[in-house]
Parts: sequence; structure tokens; C-alpha cells
Amino acid sequence: MFDTLSERLGGILDRLTRRGALTEADVDAALREVRRALLEADVALDVVRAFVDKVKSHAVGIEVIKSVTPGQMVVKIVHDQLIETLGARSEPVDLNAPAPVPIMMVGLQGSGKTTTSAKLAKRLTEQGRRKVLMASLDVRRPAAMEQLAVLGQQVNVDTLPIVAGQPPAQIAQRALQAARLGGYDAVILDTAGRTTLDEAMMAEAAEVKRAANPHEVLLVADALTGQDAVNLAHAFNERVGLTGIVLTRVDGDGRGGAALSMRAVTGKPIKLIGTGEKMDALEDFYPARIADRILGMGDIISLVEKAAATIDAEKAARVAERMRKGAFDLSDLREQLMQMQQMGGMAGLMGMLPGVAKMKSQLASANLDERLLKRQVAIIDSMTPRERDNHMIINGSRRRRIAKGSGTSVQEVNQLLKQYAEARKMMKTFSGGFSGGGLAKKLGKMKLPPGFPFGDFPGAPGR
Repeated sequence: MFDTLSERLGGILDRLTRRGALTEADVDAALREVRRALLEADVALDVVRAFVDKVKSHAVGIEVIKSVTPGQMVVKIVHDQLIETLGARSEPVDLNAPAPVPIMMVGLQGSGKTTTSAKLAKRLTEQGRRKVLMASLDVRRPAAMEQLAVLGQQVNVDTLPIVAGQPPAQIAQRALQAARLGGYDAVILDTAGRTTLDEAMMAEAAEVKRAANPHEVLLVADALTGQDAVNLAHAFNERVGLTGIVLTRVDGDGRGGAALSMRAVTGKPIKLIGTGEKMDALEDFYPARIADRILGMGDIISLVEKAAATIDAEKAARVAERMRKGAFDLSDLREQLMQMQQMGGMAGLMGMLPGVAKMKSQLASANLDERLLKRQVAIIDSMTPRERDNHMIINGSRRRRIAKGSGTSVQEVNQLLKQYAEARKMMKTFSGGFSGGGLAKKLGKMKLPPGFPFGDFPGAPGR
């Protein structure tokens, strides 16, 4: 998400920061490019105008702090305005109400509303320790109720039994009654959608709201719909009254215009974002972190949180100790690859690191995707325990057998073994630790690529 916008804004603002002093003409020229970049990212025109006007009003005649250049101050102003446009702070789903708390999900058909309902239920159950009941109010789409029941089984969340012939408002009331009797903390009401906005859908949603009096009304919108998502949010907010927005498929949206526009147009916070197809791929929306990522500053906090949630601490400690002792084998490498997959793959992780956003083309050409990780795991799985323990015995015939067993090529097997050998060599280099300034000398010999974190600055390793 925001890849295109990040690349464009990064280039514009980089040129500013390299200038020692800025004139009003410099700022105007840069903001014209910022305006064009936002429009190309599918941000609504009114939002673009307001954004650029606010940045200009702050940028012209700014008092520059002694430790920064005017260009760096403009970057900060753009950063602050991005946060303001996206929402000043994170606003999670609010359950601060008498149980059972009704949560109503609205949106168009195909936006991922039913799947998002199940993801939210799983999140509230596992992270919030809440007892959740899901109910499908979609009496029009074939097998919609059955779909939610199947998803409920997958995420171990109860669903309301299906009673044929009941209208949506009655189902909502029955769900709330069942939740009260069953001691549930929250009820998620998955309403029906249509392929386009129409009066019947809006009237039905308004009737359900009157019947259930939901504490949260969340619009589920596909980030890929761009400008249409803004019209959708505006229409639902007028008729039903939204409390928040859930953006789905943000992993497939390189522009990010919907996120920037919907918050500004409706005044309602983006509360959650869907980042993939897996049932745990639902995250809180943090405006400041997103602004950091758009401007190539990385998102270290999210990276640490993702690591904490997915990495087995005992396994990590064991592998770290083996690394320290120089006993890192191919089974340990497999463990590292599996944990990297769980955290979103190499490209996903590197996108959160400061400065790496500027290396998009290099990352793409390096083929750092999840399929590569899966192939590497398959290669190691095709090895015998003895081969994993001692890679030196893997000769030509063994490499051919491993390639055939993993569905890969001998070249890919050779590449993995080469990377593993280089990793072991690097670990031996660092095994001496910090004593006698040895580590600093070793770091000084390392060559970091331009754009790598701190790699462009004087005093960085290899600089």
C-alpha cells in the first residue's frame, strides 16, 4: 500500500532536502509535484487541494531550526499533514459499552465484509479475550449464511443458528437476545451488500441499525476501488452513520488514495486494515506509522510488534545461541525462513525498515517474495538430517536429488547453499563480539548499498 505515492513523494522531497536554502518558488514547484503525485494516487481532488494549501501555509515563511535545513523542515510539514489527513491518532474498535456490544458491518458485495467479520471476531477472541457471536443478516446472496458459519468454525467463533424466512432486522434482534442469554461480550452483525449502491440496500441497513442500535457501525471498503470508495463512504455515512472504516486488500493497493480520501471526506477514522487473505491478516491502523512509511521513514514499531506476535521466543533464543557458538546448521536456517514467512516475507519486512523504501526496484529485481522463501524451505525439507547438519557432504548427485525432491533446479539448490555458507562466514566474523574494538573494525569493512538504513550518511559502515 502507498508504494507509488511513497516513491513519488520520496523523490520530490529528497530533491528539497539536498538544497541548502529554499525560495518560495522552490516550495511552489515541489508542491505542484506533490499535488500531481496525490492525484495519480487516486486521492480525491478536494482532499488534495486542502492538503497542498495547508502544507504551503506552513512551509512559506517557516522559521528553520538551526539543526535542520529548510528542505528537512518541509519534509516534516508534509509528514505532519499526512498524519492529520489520515487521522491524528489510532482509534481501535470500541467495546466500551454494556455487553453484548453490537458491531454492525456494512459495505458493498465483494468488499470482503463476511471474511472481515470473521477476522474481527478472531481478533477480539484471541487478543481481546472476548466471547463473540457472529450473525449473518444477508438473506439475498446464496449461501451467505453458510459461508459465515464455515468461517466461524475456522476461527473457533460461534455463529447464530440459521432460521429460514426471517428478515434481517429480526435476525439482528434474535442475535442480540441469544448473546444476552449466552453471556457473550460482542455480537458482529454481517449485513447484506449489493454490487452497487442502491436504495434497497441503504433502507435495509437503516432498518437493521434501528433494530440493533449498534455501538460500532464499520464500513468495509476495498482499497482498490479508489475514488468509488470515497463516494461509498459518504453515502453510508449520510444514511446509516458510520463510526469507523475497515480497508481491505491494502496489500494489493499501491496507490493508497482511498485511505487518504475516506478519512478526510467522512471525518470517520480508519480503524482496521486487511493485509492479506489469512484469517489473522487484520491490523490496527496507525496514522503516524503509515505517514512514516509513505515518506520512506520505515515502521520499526510495527515490525517489532509483528515479530513479538509471530516469533517463538524460545526457538529464537536457541538459534541465537547456536549462531553465537558457530553451530548454525541448515535446520536452523529453515526455522529462520519459516519465521520470516509468518512475518509477511522478506519484502514485507524490508518495507518497514527506514530507507529501504527507496530501494524498491532493487528489491523487486532480487525476487524477495514469499514464493522464494517457500522454495528454499522445500529445498531444505528434501535434505536428509545428516545433510542439514553438515552441508559439506552435499555433492553433485545429492544436489540433483534434492532439486528433484523439492521441485526446484540444481541452480536454486546451489544458490541456497552459497547463501548459507556466506551467512555462516558472517557469523564467524562477528563471533569475536565487541572486545578490543574488533566489531567496529569489522563493521568498517562492510559495504552497505546506497539507500540502506544509515548507508548514505558519513560515518556509516563502509562510508
